[in-house]
Amino acid sequence: MDLSWMAWTWQTATFFVVIALLLVGMRVWEWARPGFAPRHGVLGLDTTRGDRLFISLLSAAYIHLGWLGLTTAPLWWATVLSVAFAVAVFRWV
Repeated sequence: MDLSWMAWTWQTATFFVVIALLLVGMRVWEWARPGFAPRHGVLGLDTTRGDRLFISLLSAAYIHLGWLGLTTAPLWWATVLSVAFAVAVFRWV
């Protein structure tokens, strides 16, 4: 399989490793302590830990895409914003 078209930098590899570790970590957490009690979120929806992880990952992707499209600032700021948003999602949603 030829993956030479993709820019495999250490940042790209770190991104995919972190996503994989988050998914494995969530699976282990669910196995160790099943989350049967959904939390009632800000929007009035019941959410589970998996829902909040998915919301965080999807939001991080949109934050990074918006950052790349709208600013010329370093991408690390988008990462900081994504982590802050993920913490907020896990706390309040």
